[in-house]
Parts: sequence; structure tokens; C-alpha cells
Amino acid sequence: MSFNLATVIREQATATPDRPCLKFLGQPMSYAEIDGRSTALAGNLIGLGLAAGDRVAVCLPNLPEFVMAYFGILKAGLVMVPLNPLLKAPEIGYHLGDSGAKALIAFEMFTDEAAGATAELPDVRRFVVPFPGSDAPVPPGMHPFDDLLAECAPDPVRGDIAATDPTDTAVMIYTSGTTGRPKGAELSHFQLYMNCTVAGELFGCRHDDVALGVLPFFHVFGLSSVLNLTTRFGATVSIVPRFEVASVLDAIEGDKVTVFLGVPTMFQGILAADRSGRDLSSVRVAVSGGASMPGEVMRAFEEEFPVVILEGYGLSETASGASFNRSAGERKVLSVGKPLWGVEMRVVDDDDVALPPGEDHVGEIVIRGHNIMKGYHGRPEDTAAAMRNGWFHTGDLAYMDDDGFYFIVDRKKDLVIRGGYNVYPREVEEVLYEHPGLVEVAVIGRPDERLGEEVVAFVVAREGESPSAEEVIAYAKERLAAYKYPREVRFVDDLPKGPTGKVLKKELRASVE
Repeated sequence: MSFNLATVIREQATATPDRPCLKFLGQPMSYAEIDGRSTALAGNLIGLGLAAGDRVAVCLPNLPEFVMAYFGILKAGLVMVPLNPLLKAPEIGYHLGDSGAKALIAFEMFTDEAAGATAELPDVRRFVVPFPGSDAPVPPGMHPFDDLLAECAPDPVRGDIAATDPTDTAVMIYTSGTTGRPKGAELSHFQLYMNCTVAGELFGCRHDDVALGVLPFFHVFGLSSVLNLTTRFGATVSIVPRFEVASVLDAIEGDKVTVFLGVPTMFQGILAADRSGRDLSSVRVAVSGGASMPGEVMRAFEEEFPVVILEGYGLSETASGASFNRSAGERKVLSVGKPLWGVEMRVVDDDDVALPPGEDHVGEIVIRGHNIMKGYHGRPEDTAAAMRNGWFHTGDLAYMDDDGFYFIVDRKKDLVIRGGYNVYPREVEEVLYEHPGLVEVAVIGRPDERLGEEVVAFVVAREGESPSAEEVIAYAKERLAAYKYPREVRFVDDLPKGPTGKVLKKELRASVE
């Protein structure tokens, strides 16, 4: 038996060759075109001497070339290693070395970093994707991306899609590295196929859908839940290279986007924007993930738009999805829904004993099913620690209610223990988000000699508002138990965020330690 995830492109190119696979800067690219270019790329990679299972790093923003490279790498039987294009040379070098990548495809704007990363890796072949419309020369030692798109005859025996095993690694996604150096989670062809298929069926993805492709494709959410899902169902991806509210609104309006997948800060950004004169009525499905969505943001968005936000939950190690709210009639606000088909979830105590339902029974979420990674590349001890007793341990704290809905309380590492009491930052954040003068909130713990930790809130004031720290503290004090409310409030212009828009609490903690 063989199965290659790139089959999703070939099947759509065969059935509907002229249907748009992508839209970028107002221009469509058909399934036949993407299939043809990714096939050429696969042949040229094999022509370089790369063998089955070799890794190819792709350091690109959301561009059509990312999609061509992705499916071309898979067709060649190689492993895709997507990297954030904003990484610096030492970081790129670490990922190349850790993954053992044989080639690197980088964006023109960041070739200096790519060159620095490969200075001591002369055997890594380097290719450059130009900035749209650019005619700048390719730096010495690098090759134009177009070299990989040159016409290439398929191997008469092998064919143009490698006969990979369903359990072969297709993608190596690096975790964010919040606890040590990033680790490469190995995701298989079958795992990624199942994840996007099950998720797409849940909200009824259709071939005439247009999904907004603003979540970074180098992140598991954008790769699996947008790119894989959309191509699996023969729909169209409207590509937006980075989240800028005006560009997103232009894409929704111009490309008639029907499916909007984003993280909470993206929903907040749209809510805060001037949308007068915009026709955004094409959106029929809104999906949030990547971080917990504040209830106040969800309510405000749904009051403004005729859609219901379906919140889900997952990690790099689960190929994006683990649980999901099915529909308006089958969701609970603030819940991340129920496990996906074929996926089991539990809430367990420190001894891995399953806890009963109820918000008084908070424990760690553990998961098993078709969505769980093969393991961390080259890290058997880390893999064994994460996969204790046959369950993947997420590090997320939650409880399950009597109806089987899961409610994330916080990351285990974000838990604040103040004077022996557990304080869950998300609970405090939910209260502060209801303050009319605040637009963004993040709560952390800082070391305290007397109590062990003290609760600190970083907040962004709403435009035109200027609440004081004392006012915010008093607001929280009226609504939270004495051990929960923040004793310190810090006003900032912006909260630090990662590439998907998730708040980087690690940076906030570093600022108070």
C-alpha cells in the first residue's frame, strides 16, 4: 500500500483542471498549473541527487511558490521543513542542522540570513524566490527558484508522484521552543490527510469555497487547516502574505472569501478596523484557533457579522486539529468543542488518572488517535516523555463538562501559583476583556519572595480611552476572588506576538523577572 498527500492536488487537477487553486494579488492559478509546476519541481529535486526521505527546508511567506514547493517536495518523496522567513541566520542554521536538510528555498528579502545560515553548510543547495515583480540578481552561491520549475521529464519507472508509505514523514514542523530549543514534530502523509479531511467535513467545506490564506503556511494551523484542507476539497485559497487589516479586508471583498480561519488577535484587528463601505457578506464560516478566544471578542464579532465563530484546539504535534465545535447548534462559547472523529481526549491528574467531568476537576489534556505525530526528530527521550502511557501529553490544563465539551483553562507552564492557590491567567483575562477601556490583555505571574508568584496584567487601552492601573485593579477585584486579581497592571502599546498572532507570554515573563 502507498499513499502520498500530494495526491490531493493531482486528483483536483484531473477532475477540475481549470478551477482556481490559488488567488494571489487578484490573479488566479489553476489546479492544473499548480500540479504541473509542483511536478516539475519534484523532478528537478530528484535530479539534484536528493533521495527519498531527505529534508528540504522552505523559508517563505505565504506565496504561490510556497504551494509549488510544498507539493513538489511531497511528490518527490522528500520531507518538507517549513520555517518562519523572519528567522535570523543562527536560528535558520540550527533548524537546517537539526533536521539534516539537504536544500533550502528562501525568500529574496531574507537571503542575507539564508547565506549566513548556510556559510558552514556548503552542501546545502540554496534557491531564491524573488519578491513579486523583482528583477534583482541572485546572490552568489544561490540559484533562482525558476531552476526548479524547468521542464523535467518524469521517470518512466518511478512516475511523477513517489509511492510513499502512508506512515512516511511528509512534514517536519518545529515547535515554538517555549521550553528549550525547538523540536521537529514528524507528521505523516496519512496523518495530515486525515486531519484536513475530518476537519473539512465538520464545517462542510465545498469546492466553491474561497478560504482566506493569511495564517502562515509555515505554521501547522495555516498548513493543515487552510492549505491542505482547501486543496483536499478542491476549493480556492486567497493568499495574503501577512496579516494587515486593509489587505485582509481587500481579499475578503475582492475574492469573495467564504471561509475565514484565524487566531483571536486577527478577529480583534478586524473588529477595530474601519469597515465602512465594505461588502464582507460572502463569509459563511469563521474558525478560530491557535489561542483561546476571549468571550467578549467572540460576542462582539458575532454581533457585527452574520456568522458563528467555531473554535477549535490543536497543536503542532496533532497536525493542527484535536477538537472542534461542530456548528452553531453544537457549540459552547469558550469551549474548544469535542474531539475530532477518530481522536480520543482525556483530562488527567499528575498520575495520568482520568478525572471526572466538572470545572472543579482541572487536569492536563492527553490525546491519542490518527492525528498524533510520529515523534520528535532525533529526540527519542523527548518523544517518550511526551507519549507516556500511549497518550500524547499536551501541557494544556482543561476540564470536560458533562456533555463532553472541553474547556481550556491555561497552559500548564502559564499557571500562576500565588500563596499556594492556583490562578489560571485565562480566567483573569476573560474578566479584564470585559472592561470597556481595554482592547487587549495578557496575564502572567512574576516571582514574589512572600507569595511565590504575583499576578501581573499587561493591557492595551482602547483608542480614546485612558483607564488607570488602579481602576483596572479595582475592576478585577470586584469580580475575582482575592487571590486571583492582579496587583500590578502594566500598560503597553502592543502585546508581543508570534507569527500567527499568539501572544508571547515568554517575552512578558522575561520583562518582569
